[in-house]
Amino acid sequence: MDTSYPILEYDPSPQAFIEPARTVRRLDVPEHCVLCFFQDVITAACADATCVYRLGSEIGMNPVYALTLDGQRLIVLHPGVGAPLAAAFLDEVIALGCRKFIACGGSGVLRPEIAVGHVVVPTSAVRDEGTSYHYLPPAREVAASAAAVAAIEATLQGHHVPYVTGKTWTTDGIYRETPARIARRRGEGCLTVEMEAAAFFAVAQFRGVIFGQLLYGGDDLSGDVWDSRDWQTRTPAREKLFRLAAEACLQL
Repeated sequence: MDTSYPILEYDPSPQAFIEPARTVRRLDVPEHCVLCFFQDVITAACADATCVYRLGSEIGMNPVYALTLDGQRLIVLHPGVGAPLAAAFLDEVIALGCRKFIACGGSGVLRPEIAVGHVVVPTSAVRDEGTSYHYLPPAREVAASAAAVAAIEATLQGHHVPYVTGKTWTTDGIYRETPARIARRRGEGCLTVEMEAAAFFAVAQFRGVIFGQLLYGGDDLSGDVWDSRDWQTRTPAREKLFRLAAEACLQL
């Protein structure tokens, strides 16, 4: 254990003082789960779905839906925003009984050739956040599940959807993405920046579940000035990404 800094004091104990399995009641739920960051898409897709559980935080209650797509059942929920909340919700849904996960969301792009709406499949994440260090020993990166990446790629290829694979940068500080840090992340091969992937991948490895993620190109951080590109208004792209995530998840 490196005690130079608290974030490096990894404890490999499998039991924490508060365990999700002790606070969340296991249910008879599908093992497949899509974590969707697009609340507008969830509202439309789950209008007639069954709410099987509600995850709670001081933000309020977050419904967990059981949805049937193409004759197969899966769980759908919003994972919250930011690594700590998203990781906690993932841990709780694992305790509910889910085992195979695909997340879908947006990301900032660090490469100008990644157009708004273009699909990115992260194969690994730079751990520039804090949550992942409580689930895995200190390391610079953490990988997505190979099986999940393969299922995502097969789905995208089956629908002839252009995509790129590569490294993402997970950060806690959206207002501290300085030019120097952006240049450093680009230099080590990062295509995108977001706030949850490293934590998701770490929780999945710790709990022994399958996890992959789909991102689409959002705001552009590759130039001299920030370009929002109105990325949050791309409803068709968001709906399509959700459907692709669901299909890939059900292949696992």
